[in-house]
Formats: sequence, C-alpha cells, structure tokens
Amino acid sequence: MCGRFTLNQSGTALSQVFHVEQVPDLAAQYNIAPTQMVATVLHNAEKDQREFQKLHWGLIPSWAKDPSMGAKLINARAETVAEKPAFRSAFKRRRCLVVADGFYEWQRQKSKKQPFYFRLQDGQPFGFAGLWERWETPEQEEIISCTILTTAANELLQPIHDRMPVIIAPEYYDLWLDPQVQTPEPLQQLLQPYPETAMTAYPVSTLVNKPQHNSPECIMPLSDEE
Repeated sequence: MCGRFTLNQSGTALSQVFHVEQVPDLAAQYNIAPTQMVATVLHNAEKDQREFQKLHWGLIPSWAKDPSMGAKLINARAETVAEKPAFRSAFKRRRCLVVADGFYEWQRQKSKKQPFYFRLQDGQPFGFAGLWERWETPEQEEIISCTILTTAANELLQPIHDRMPVIIAPEYYDLWLDPQVQTPEPLQQLLQPYPETAMTAYPVSTLVNKPQHNSPECIMPLSDEE
C-alpha cells in the first residue's frame, strides 16, 4: 500500500515537470498522511489543459452515505480497479496524478517495523497514478477526493513490502489524464512496477510513524550506529 509520502518542491519546479501553468509554492511536507489535502494534477476538460488542485486524500464515492468511507479508500489495487464499484467510474473518467517526490514503506523486523524512504535516483518530483471523485453533503457542500493506485513491488521494494504505489512515467501523463480514453486496456499497461534501477531507498527514523512529525528529519538516512 502507500500510506505516507513527501513533497518538497518549488511551484516553479512542479510547473515545469507537469506542464501546468500556475502552481503555487507549497509548504514542505515530509510526512503526508491519509485524509490530508494533497497536491494533484488533473485535466480540465473545459480549458483542455492540465491544472493543479489540492484534493482530500481518501476517495469518497459519489454514492457514499458519509465522507468517513474515504479513510478506507486511500489506495486502489491496479489489478481490480476497473471492476471495483468504488473505483470503476473514476478509473474510466476521472484520473489524476498525485504529486510527490518520495514515499515510505515499512519492513517488519522482529518486534518492530522499520520505515524506508523511496525516491527517484535524480530526486525529481513524480506523479502517482490517482483517481478523483466528487461527493456532495446533504447541504450541497462539495468534497473532491482522491486515491492512489498500487501494484506489485519492484525488486527494490520486494524485501520491504509486497506492494508499491504506481508511478506514471512523464511520457504517459497525457494518456493517463486524457478523459477520452475510457477503455481499460491502454491504461492497464501503465499500471506496472516502476523500474527499480531508476529508484533509490534507505532506512529512516521511526519519527515518520506519527503524522504530526513533519520535518526534514523524517527523510534523513539512519546512521550505521542507529
């Protein structure tokens, strides 16, 4: 699964990587957790261009009785996303990129779980494959929420965890975001483990275990003594 990630990039850098005209500078986030607002890139059908939005992490299906359901839907399995009632409509019509520059996974070690930090070798920001949904309260207030797709782990992650978030390569951003593409076949081809040779990982402090910890210490490599 993907339960924590990071984003510490300037608005200018994000604008260049994702080809979005206006991206505000964001506060550095070293421990993004479910139910928080997260940076995303969507396709604006009216303007026919990409746009930046902050969405609630935890997808709330349009038919949900209350928003608490979103806390259980922070991830969607790539293998079943086209069939699951909570995700199939969004997979067909409402795809997005959830913006990140690293993520955490935990390895079980005897009596504890050791967190590891994963990022791209070049340190560049990237887009998780995401879905978004619009939900209205009885008072007609709107919540726009999202989920992150996961797939089987690549060889770098396998010793740590058996799943990893789907990272979309930049050359496929247009395909993933295109609302005109509604058949699963070309989309499923994108939902593969990201090449391990393009990634790096290292163990980090258990500070990241608590969402209230949001500092550069969260991504600092552990020393040999630790």
